[in-house]
Amino acid sequence: MVKKDELLKIFAGPVRELLGKAEPDWEKVQEIRLRAGRPVFVVSGGTEYMLTEEGLRRTALPGSGRGPAQAYRATPQDLRETLEYVSSHSLYAFEEEIRQGFLTIRGGHRIGLAGKTVTDERGIRTIKYISFLNVRLAHQVRGCADKVMPYLSERGQALHTLFVSPPRCGKTTLLRDVIRQMSGRHTVGVVDERSELAACCQGIPQNDLGDRTDVLDCCPKAKGMMMLVRSMSPEVVAVDEIGGREDVDAMRYVMNCGCSVLATVHGDSLEDVAGKPALGEMVLGGMFDRCIVLSSRKGAGTVEEIRDGAGNCLYREIGPQPDKRTEAGREGGFL
Repeated sequence: MVKKDELLKIFAGPVRELLGKAEPDWEKVQEIRLRAGRPVFVVSGGTEYMLTEEGLRRTALPGSGRGPAQAYRATPQDLRETLEYVSSHSLYAFEEEIRQGFLTIRGGHRIGLAGKTVTDERGIRTIKYISFLNVRLAHQVRGCADKVMPYLSERGQALHTLFVSPPRCGKTTLLRDVIRQMSGRHTVGVVDERSELAACCQGIPQNDLGDRTDVLDCCPKAKGMMMLVRSMSPEVVAVDEIGGREDVDAMRYVMNCGCSVLATVHGDSLEDVAGKPALGEMVLGGMFDRCIVLSSRKGAGTVEEIRDGAGNCLYREIGPQPDKRTEAGREGGFL
């Protein structure tokens, strides 16, 4: 549950006052975006609003004649003040997090940062003149994985599972609850590269991932997977938003070591993922025992279908299904 008063304290005075007056449903608020000299936007329940003196006002459609003139525009001082509160007046203590482009605060909320990057021979060293903030509110939904849990194990063994979803369709929220429930009987290792699963603040998870879960925070996925296998002896390894060849090779290594893998990937459908150069090899080769496709058709986290490694449909949500087939999917036997 979002603690409203605790969250409001991180914003600069004028923004805090307007948000308090607007009284949004904090359990539905997903993002609050501050940009220097631009309107403050609030995304709640999948809908974008502008913050005004009168409260939240739904973003006008093009041609409607209702522009953002009445929206409150964040000032550079608002951003500086918000950063001071976010970092407990010790921004220098968060140099490593700033280099990665985000901070995680108490409650698991994540603050995305953008501005002028400073680079050296090793890459990005820090971000200066931070003029853009994206406050992403953490919403842990305990029990949201209840529907899929019966499909994710056989004879007490966790199955290799891939969660496929477009952005903002609940794949990270679902994976978080799967980890929590699996840790009731399995030792789980989590590689949380962007602090979205455990939302660690000073090394302590702000989200409940269960009693048998170990977390590598802010660690590159490929390296982290191999580190966990070598050091923490997990039965299950979980990662969010896998992508390139390095991630795929690391997952193969984990599987060959006898660990089960839980992973998410961006995609509109399983066939879409099957067409991706590296990951498609694992999908088409049947290395995942379960593939779960999500959408927001009936709200974020809608489980459209569950298939086994051979492409057989084990579950399908009732209703018209979008036809997003690809040649890779046809060749792989998914259709």
